[in-house]
Amino acid sequence: MSKPTVAIIGKPNVGKSTFFNYIVGKRISIVEDTPGVTRDRIYAETNWRGRDFTVIDTAGIEPKSEDIIISQMREQAQIAIEIADVIVFLTDIKQGITAADQEIAVMLKKSKKPIVLVCNKADNMSKDKNDIYEFYNLGIGEPYPVSAANALGIGDVLDAIYEKFPEKNENEENDDRIKVAVIGKPNVGKSSLVNKIIGENRAIVSSIAGTTRDAIDTEYENQYGKYVLIDTAGIRRKSKVTESIEKFSIMRTLLAIERADVCLMLLDATEGVTDQDAKIAGEAHEAGKGIIIVVNKWDEYEKETGTLENYKKEIYNKLSYLSYAPIIFISAKTGQRVERLFPLINNVAEQNAKRIPTAVLNQVINEAIAIVQPPTDKGRRLKILYGTQATTKPPTFVIFVNNKELFHFSYERYLVNQIRKEFGLEGTPVRIIVREKLEKEE
Repeated sequence: MSKPTVAIIGKPNVGKSTFFNYIVGKRISIVEDTPGVTRDRIYAETNWRGRDFTVIDTAGIEPKSEDIIISQMREQAQIAIEIADVIVFLTDIKQGITAADQEIAVMLKKSKKPIVLVCNKADNMSKDKNDIYEFYNLGIGEPYPVSAANALGIGDVLDAIYEKFPEKNENEENDDRIKVAVIGKPNVGKSSLVNKIIGENRAIVSSIAGTTRDAIDTEYENQYGKYVLIDTAGIRRKSKVTESIEKFSIMRTLLAIERADVCLMLLDATEGVTDQDAKIAGEAHEAGKGIIIVVNKWDEYEKETGTLENYKKEIYNKLSYLSYAPIIFISAKTGQRVERLFPLINNVAEQNAKRIPTAVLNQVINEAIAIVQPPTDKGRRLKILYGTQATTKPPTFVIFVNNKELFHFSYERYLVNQIRKEFGLEGTPVRIIVREKLEKEE
């Protein structure tokens, strides 16, 4: 990673996520008074004293537990330790040093990484600071008392982290990575796809729907370019959202879509397009993101002549508003066609950020008008005066007309199709904003 990375490590329920949320300035990690709520590594970027760095919030380490999920959580934390430049070891000042703290301290010292020891929940500094001396016994160095919930003592910790950063890399400033969100309902293979791409157990994978509750980021580079893969929590149907934790997960998936340049909309080949799929895909479409429809588990689907083309038609029939999105059939399990995703991702990201010169755009609009005349209503004809591109991501065009009421949706769709025909814009929504302009102003 080009920017320094800080991993927050500690046993469950010491306030890692609260501390994480404060220093990154956003409510990204789930904060809940339940041990083990954060199960995967969560990434976010922040800045201190002019230095950008990445922070990883990890699941709590329970060294002795044999529980399968908890052991996987422990493994995730160990991976975070391996990739971190600096480790924040978070403890609970009110509990004092526990056996778990001692074991974690031994593990962290073995990593030989710079460590900042933080004693959280010092909500009354004058009273709690006397309890800090016990933590010198961990042999890690000076302990810093903080209250993450009340934002006390955080600046001193950030200064200590800053001092332990490696020297600045000149490449830190240039972020040319494509952010790719892997979205879809629970258990369609989102984490399996991310794991297959990067070749490590990046996210907890199990057959229990909804195992991934947080949106987690992975930096990845191959011969096609640099990427940030965002593995999102699956969006459940509202009727099944009973816990506040699940509500946070839905919110986080939507925020992951907002952060992304390209969304990989995963479908389960064995289930086809469900109403839930349509809702999730609709969120990405409305957000104006580049979209690739990825049909997973294709190796499990029975095929005959014409199966693939018929399946594509069925998808476009049920997701008609995504007629611009390319479709690829893969198997995250076997790796079938997974590598073909990257040229598609690059192309869709490029199309989503495409800018068309005003003169060229108006030439296409004028040709479209010549082929199909604008509609009339009660003797009045729509006149399209000119158009210009307002913004990208997605490509958004402002069309100036004599009367907005005459600009019917069907003609808007026709113009969008003509623009797509000329400029491609594969995989990206196209937005049209209509404004009235008096002809005499021309």
